[in-house]
Amino acid sequence: METLVIAIFILGYLAITLEHQLHLDKLIPALVMMAFCWAIITLGHLDVFEVDAAMHKLIPTHTEEILLHHLGKTAEILVFLIGAMTIVEIIDYFNGFSAINKFIKTKSKVKLLWIFAIIAFFLSSIIDNLTATIVLISILRKIVNSNHDRLWYASFIVIAANSGGAWTPIGDVTTTMLWIAGKISTGILIKNLFIPSVLSTFIPVLIASRFKVFKGNIDTFELKADKANPYSSTMLYIGLAAIIFVPVFKTITHLPPYIGMMLSLSIVAIFAEIFSKYSFQLTTLNEDDHENPVHRSLGRIEMPSVLFFLGILMAVAALESIGALFHFAEGLAVHVPQLGTEMKDGSVHPISDLVIIILGFASAVIDNVPLVAATIGMFSEPMDHELWHFIAFAAGTGGSMLIIGSAAGVVAMGMEKINFFWYFKNISWLALIGYLAGAIAFIIIRSL
Repeated sequence: METLVIAIFILGYLAITLEHQLHLDKLIPALVMMAFCWAIITLGHLDVFEVDAAMHKLIPTHTEEILLHHLGKTAEILVFLIGAMTIVEIIDYFNGFSAINKFIKTKSKVKLLWIFAIIAFFLSSIIDNLTATIVLISILRKIVNSNHDRLWYASFIVIAANSGGAWTPIGDVTTTMLWIAGKISTGILIKNLFIPSVLSTFIPVLIASRFKVFKGNIDTFELKADKANPYSSTMLYIGLAAIIFVPVFKTITHLPPYIGMMLSLSIVAIFAEIFSKYSFQLTTLNEDDHENPVHRSLGRIEMPSVLFFLGILMAVAALESIGALFHFAEGLAVHVPQLGTEMKDGSVHPISDLVIIILGFASAVIDNVPLVAATIGMFSEPMDHELWHFIAFAAGTGGSMLIIGSAAGVVAMGMEKINFFWYFKNISWLALIGYLAGAIAFIIIRSL
């Protein structure tokens, strides 16, 4: 019966990977395999276990208890993401991201490339890389008229957004998962991953700066005005500050991150209500015409993504509960060559760096959320162990090697009609160089 659970997970994972070929939203196979995996565990009366990280062994438990345990861990991530998504939508309600336009004041193609890369890198470290990509490509469309040129700019926005999201706990779903699971802390993550993330972004940009496509000036420079809103800049800064405050709140109170995110959401919502009502009083006489910005923003969050995370995380939890991930990790430690795994204290880590580097390549082909969820269940290393930081880097930046390897890449592909093979020919090798440079930098930093 354990084999059947694993087989269903593999089939569901395959359906998620082939989402575009099957024309089937990935949330559907995620929810189906979650339900079937747990149904087989229950109907087959399979033994379920909880991993004791300290003793590195499996502890038998009851199905109801382990299910509730994993649901609680998953709910922490989902509530956190819902809060973050809502704050971003409130910022967008006030057209807050239009304030970024003032940083783009050049006609030089190469300077424009660097400006977009820098903004994408730092913006995605605060909001998620998917939203950062959407925002910047939307701005790009108002500046660059050439479709061919936009393909290049959009591709480097993807690389910068993915790398930027890797070095903070709030910049990417996978780092958020590791953070909420208690595997990484904010300060040490930034310390270990900032330089590797910078290299994985700006080495490709530096190489591309010499390309012919980035020589000269853009054909037309006409930054079209967005719909004016007197509170756009204010809401942008309030929203970003509220999200940045979440790790600070966790450090001070030691409460789960979703508590801090809910506090930040409530603060942003207060300002949104004040600003929208003030605007209403000046512009309209009918109170019924007033649209509640918080309700509207809640209605615009990506519920399909939330349900996908629910399905995939609970399906991975099923594999963890029957001990499959634990035994797989033990097999890796035995059969994979030990390459460059010496730690600061002189000890040798049982999991090879090669495994984590391969995980980065895998994240370019399949979704990195289940990959990271699986590693959380496989490995029992303590908080802020170098393994978790390397996983965060590999999963976050590895997806840039293919246009379909990340959510940011997929949305850029749809917005700018980026051809898979064009990206593979022109961009993938640059992303590969950046990824390997960042990985080498991480290994060096870790040994210092």
